[in-house]
Amino acid sequence: MENSKNIDVLLIGAGPMAISHAQVLQGMNLKFIVVGRSKQSANSFQEKTKINVITGGINKWLSNNKVCPKYAIVAVTGTQLGNVTRALINHDMKNILLEKPGGLNNDDIKPVADSAKKSDSNVLLGYNRRFYSSTLKVKEIIAEDGGVNSYYFEFTEWPHTIVPLRKDPEVKKRWLLHNSTHVIDLAFYLGGEPGEIHSYSKGGFDWHPDGTIFTGAGVSKSGALFSYHSNWDAPGRWGVEILTQRHRLIFRPLEKLQIQKLKSVVIEEVRIDDQLDIKFKPGLYRQLKAFLEGNTNTFININQHASRLKIFDCICKGGSVYEK
Repeated sequence: MENSKNIDVLLIGAGPMAISHAQVLQGMNLKFIVVGRSKQSANSFQEKTKINVITGGINKWLSNNKVCPKYAIVAVTGTQLGNVTRALINHDMKNILLEKPGGLNNDDIKPVADSAKKSDSNVLLGYNRRFYSSTLKVKEIIAEDGGVNSYYFEFTEWPHTIVPLRKDPEVKKRWLLHNSTHVIDLAFYLGGEPGEIHSYSKGGFDWHPDGTIFTGAGVSKSGALFSYHSNWDAPGRWGVEILTQRHRLIFRPLEKLQIQKLKSVVIEEVRIDDQLDIKFKPGLYRQLKAFLEGNTNTFININQHASRLKIFDCICKGGSVYEK
């Protein structure tokens, strides 16, 4: 057994996202332990990272280790996010980076938030698009331009790529929450949290019965108007557009930034320093660095995320939400 006192980070999970986290940790020259469940995922992880995985699951590991590293990263499957995080909180873990959306569904996420609040644990959601080089540049431009006037986003998903995925049907059933919220979160982070939203949804697949076409509009708490349109039955892609008095800032794809200036129809690509987003999974290096250094301003914590769930439900199923 490796002495966890000498370890910087506990990484839970051995799937693709955990591999991406491990590659960043290796790039930072940090010591970390990886705990997974199955030998199959452990073997794949070890093959790609050359790092051993302790199998048997987090509960078994915690029962054998009373002292944990200061930081934990939860990068397990969507059905296990809530269970693993609650186990860590119950073990008095205070600093947790939790992969989105923090649980299988609302009933799984809210108890995580309650446990974190009760134990004063710092549980942060891993919406890594907030840390893209393109996002950092847009934050600068927004500040220079005096704020956001309005914004628009699209979170169209491609069924032909989702159906073949080896994902739990319960995760696919909530695909908007588990995947599309990457775009929705980025839009709200840059444009402003909704103060009022009115949503419509239509259609549905057998694997995602709540809808295939989603439209809506609202007003942010800072007064910016916003709208969105996503049609999973038609061609499309992810995208976010932020409008200020001087610029239209376009994320399409999200890793890149294009800009349209006032009194011009020309759309230009903005040069950004995106070397970290090329070397590692985009956004992950800066996200992990901020987490380990205690710079939490860019993150959304689990309690803030839990309060947003009614907004996600509204977008998915239709209806209206009014925030104070």
